Amino acid sequence: MDPINVTADAETFTCNAFLVDGATTTLVDAGAMDGVADVVAAHVDDLDRVVLTHQHGDHVAQLDAVVERFDPDVYAYADQEHRTHELADGDTVAVGDESFDVVYTPGHAADHVSFVSDSTLFSGDVVVYSDGAFDDGSFGRTDMAGQSRERLIESIRLLLDRMPDSVEGFYAGHGEPFHGDVRAVVERALERAERREPKYPEE
Repeated sequence: MDPINVTADAETFTCNAFLVDGATTTLVDAGAMDGVADVVAAHVDDLDRVVLTHQHGDHVAQLDAVVERFDPDVYAYADQEHRTHELADGDTVAVGDESFDVVYTPGHAADHVSFVSDSTLFSGDVVVYSDGAFDDGSFGRTDMAGQSRERLIESIRLLLDRMPDSVEGFYAGHGEPFHGDVRAVVERALERAERREPKYPEE
């Protein structure tokens, strides 16, 4: 699998939105960069579905534009104007040419889900490879209203329980993608979250 980050050239704050071509052409999150639909259209003629990790603004601000352009199915855990399919923990969903398990991973957001196949992890914001706080294993912030460090820690533990050792591709909502020993990276993120120290000095 070789996802395309369609927000890679963004000059404003956005999540990574990943386009996965294949039998079921899918956009993982819609991002907040103006022109996302145009970038998607430059790579594919049709978009079968959008799957949302969660509904923070940086992940869904361009969903209206994507739906208007492509009329895809929209998969989300929580209610959403454009949702056509409700996601639940334990569901399976096709992304590109692979089948992914849906893992409910709240803490950073109450409606957060991650997607795990035999080879690939789309983690949204629950864990990331690199960000401004840590490299090589970090976790989503939990210092804002409605967030919980304890619940995030539980979610990362569950993700590790449900993630096959064969996963080698790691695509998060922020920071760089990673290829290699994904389990080790997620374990480092868990260890750092379990310290229960502020992620950022200003917290």
